[in-house]
Amino acid sequence: MPSIELQDLIDANDQPFVVIDRDYRIVAANQRYCATYGVTPVAIVGQHCYAVSHHASRPCHENGEQCPHRALFEHGEAVEVLHTHFHADDQPERTRIRGHALRGADGERYLGEQLFPLEADIGTDCDAMQMVGQSPAFLSCVDNLARVAESEASILLYGESGVGKELAARFIHARSMRSGGAFIVINCAAVPETLFESELFGHERGAFSGSSGLKKGLFELADGGTLFLDEVAEIPLGLQAKLLRVLESGEFRRVGGTHTLTADVRLVSATNRRLLDEVDEKRFRLDLYYRLAGIDVVLPTLRERRDDIPALSTLMLKRLAGNRRACRLDATALATLQAYEFPGNVRELRNVLQRAVLTCRDGVIRATDLHLPTVMAPAQPSAQPLADVERSHIRALLDTHDGHRSRVAAALGITERTLYRKLKRYDLS
Repeated sequence: MPSIELQDLIDANDQPFVVIDRDYRIVAANQRYCATYGVTPVAIVGQHCYAVSHHASRPCHENGEQCPHRALFEHGEAVEVLHTHFHADDQPERTRIRGHALRGADGERYLGEQLFPLEADIGTDCDAMQMVGQSPAFLSCVDNLARVAESEASILLYGESGVGKELAARFIHARSMRSGGAFIVINCAAVPETLFESELFGHERGAFSGSSGLKKGLFELADGGTLFLDEVAEIPLGLQAKLLRVLESGEFRRVGGTHTLTADVRLVSATNRRLLDEVDEKRFRLDLYYRLAGIDVVLPTLRERRDDIPALSTLMLKRLAGNRRACRLDATALATLQAYEFPGNVRELRNVLQRAVLTCRDGVIRATDLHLPTVMAPAQPSAQPLADVERSHIRALLDTHDGHRSRVAAALGITERTLYRKLKRYDLS
């Protein structure tokens, strides 16, 4: 057998890689690990892995996390887990860690950890939209998004209003091979039916009254990049057949045009409605659904990631403050937020905090400053359907805002058109 230096072997790995012994001590780290996390081998070799990677004083399994070290040395298993890994400057980074069983020349067992950072350089726009969280539900979602981003398949994002579907779409684009191309967004609920075709495919001069010049459509602008169709269930039924033809052939014509154009576009769609139910109601084409839902991803609600509310609130308050000193939540306010159901999810949390900043005293937000509707979480959440919670929540907001629908829509972070649909569904009109 050839004698190969351990350091040469792990340096050949293009992912960050560390080797850990039975006593949780790092025995080697490759160059990629040191460059990625801003450390030197001298600073970390001999240190406990949990102190270096998690900035913790005890192993991660003692904090209730799944631990690759414990899985290997106690159960003989090499597992893959999701953790928040820290850079040397305390910057957290969501990371997928894959464990490998290694043996030394003396037969001693070691754990090799290969790290796959899930973050991407997604810019300040996404940062401002609060891509923040360390809860298991959120980490699992980010990991799933990172995996599907590597595919060229169409992706359908499903989630309630306000969970961050556009942010998820931007994350997918930034992690994809198309990250250098354009990311184009259209809110299908905000475009009048008469202009929808022109928005998607463009129009020629004189194609209709008021069209004084040539206009490129969003498909054309997204060539080589990603087109995000938000609230895709709102696409008019008559336009769905035209969209399907474009997706099947990659070819289209501008409104009023005669030349066939092509565009290489990766499609990401989002909805808060179950499209198969819309198919059953004859409001959405089944063949278009299958084109859009090459891969479907469900985004977690804020109720499923309540542990992320403190970090989300801190970031939002900092951004709301601008150049001023940020307000902070006292213990009662934070407990109230974590007990609240948040039908409007992260978007509603931001709106609640924005109002609270205007009324808080001495820079401290108290529970009374939150002005939450009186609808709180039921004693047994599973006994009350989400639709009933949302209905009660909208009714409470209507009372709070004296029936002003535009204010209610703003409080929920949705369009008035979406609110009207909900009012009709819940017989609140």
